[in-house]
Amino acid sequence: MGESVYKVIEIIGSSTTSWEKAAGAAVARASKSIRDLRVAEVVAMDLVIEEGKPTEYRTKLKVSFKYEKNKKK
Repeated sequence: MGESVYKVIEIIGSSTTSWEKAAGAAVARASKSIRDLRVAEVVAMDLVIEEGKPTEYRTKLKVSFKYEKNKKK
């Protein structure tokens, strides 16, 4: 097996229900435009508070994906 190179980016997902759903939403959306997602690491979780109650959960993730090999022409 050859050497591999991965790119890491940060994304943030949100949900009105939970941090887990916020993370799931972020990965689901990222997977529509980035192929071969490999690992997601939770970097931070926060929430929006309105009138003393949480209204939005946000999860920041670092996700990695593998660089594709260039095909020789």
